[in-house]
Amino acid sequence: MRDYRQFYIAGKWVAPAKPQDFAVINPATEKQIAITSLGSATDVDKAVSAAKRAFESYSETQVSERLSFLRRIIEVYESKMDEMAEAISLEMGAPITLSRAAQAAAGLRHLKEAVNVLEHFEFEEVKGSTLMRKEPVGVCGLITPWNWPMNQIVCKVAPALAAGCTMILKPSEFAPISANLFTQILDQAGLPAGVFNMVIGDGPTAGAALSRHPDVAMVSFTGSTRAGVAVASAAAPSVKRVTQELGGKSAYIILSDADLTAAVKDCVQGAFRNTGQSCNAPTRMLVPISKNADAVSAARTVAESVKVGDPSSEVTGMGPLSGKAQFEKVQNLIKKGVEEGATLVAGGLGRLDGLDTGYFVRPTIFAGVHNSMTIAREEIFGPVLCIIPYQDEDEAIRIANDTPYGLSGFVSSRDLQHARAIAKRIRSGNVHINGARLDFAGCFGGYKQSGNGREWGEAGLEEFLELKAVFGYSA
Repeated sequence: MRDYRQFYIAGKWVAPAKPQDFAVINPATEKQIAITSLGSATDVDKAVSAAKRAFESYSETQVSERLSFLRRIIEVYESKMDEMAEAISLEMGAPITLSRAAQAAAGLRHLKEAVNVLEHFEFEEVKGSTLMRKEPVGVCGLITPWNWPMNQIVCKVAPALAAGCTMILKPSEFAPISANLFTQILDQAGLPAGVFNMVIGDGPTAGAALSRHPDVAMVSFTGSTRAGVAVASAAAPSVKRVTQELGGKSAYIILSDADLTAAVKDCVQGAFRNTGQSCNAPTRMLVPISKNADAVSAARTVAESVKVGDPSSEVTGMGPLSGKAQFEKVQNLIKKGVEEGATLVAGGLGRLDGLDTGYFVRPTIFAGVHNSMTIAREEIFGPVLCIIPYQDEDEAIRIANDTPYGLSGFVSSRDLQHARAIAKRIRSGNVHINGARLDFAGCFGGYKQSGNGREWGEAGLEEFLELKAVFGYSA
């Protein structure tokens, strides 16, 4: 059994101040595969102190030095790609094919994008007689979830390093294997001691300690909206910067002139990818009422073709949910959908035949959904899709925007100009047209209760910088 009970502070692996063992469970087998320890406020304080000391020198490094560090990290990361994919698959159940192609690969792509941005970024600009100077914000607390561990860790760490910040990473206690491996990568790459520190722990203890710490200048958090509120509340007394990427309930609008079969397939696959455990998943399919029956039939066909099973198998399309709590939550929400009168098209309650062990759920589709239903309002974080019919485009946009969230949106049309016009009316931080994938050079983040601030690309780097005006800089 793997042992991850040490933290990484000031360039060394150290024991926790007070051990608190936590079992890491493989969600496909329900068996313990590793052990970690939950950090305390004391551990966080040690890590913050190390980052604070390191900031004095690292914040003054030249861009060329930071580029060298990032390029070295990329080299080491590339040599660990297979190991990283296996770690993610083991700890949170992603199919190994998805783990290789997307989960582990996302970390590498964020590192490379950070290099691309830093190579051309202007930290200083003279306007009139004033120097506009962008400086690292300071010591950063990075709090990340288990569902896309490398995507969320690296999209914070890479720009923080590029900006000249030092940091403390608090990864999810449910995904310590990949976080530990990433920390080994940074250690092997030769980052100066204290620039990067890692303390594993839970939100109420380690996360809260990091959020309220007076020497932390910024907290970057990804997780649920409920937890995001707690982070912001803890951070408020010290008036630190807080950026958040939170929940979502994204709508996929299929317009009347769309290729219905292709759009339905894209939506269903997007809703079920990563077992529905993606905050930007398209979980509400909006279809013209005249095409509702055809859309329902097409969605059922796609759902029934999903291969659910062992994440280590090359033919598996969907693995288990991350754990028991998530399994029970999804089951309760499916039950709620039935009780509120939605029509079950595919999937439903209970385990799949032959999968009695592991947190596997049925890929589920509901039709006849009204946007006021619980399953259309709450982020389920499982493979559950709601199909909602609409009368006209104005109603489709109203339904899409009738949510406390605003992370992502999707539009499908054979007419690109038509799709662009609809995309502009969706109140979300991201909109995908005709199945377009995420662009790592773009930005990621949401409106409303989906958070604030942006990650990825140049926008992500900007979040880790303060803007200083030096008046009278030039004659």
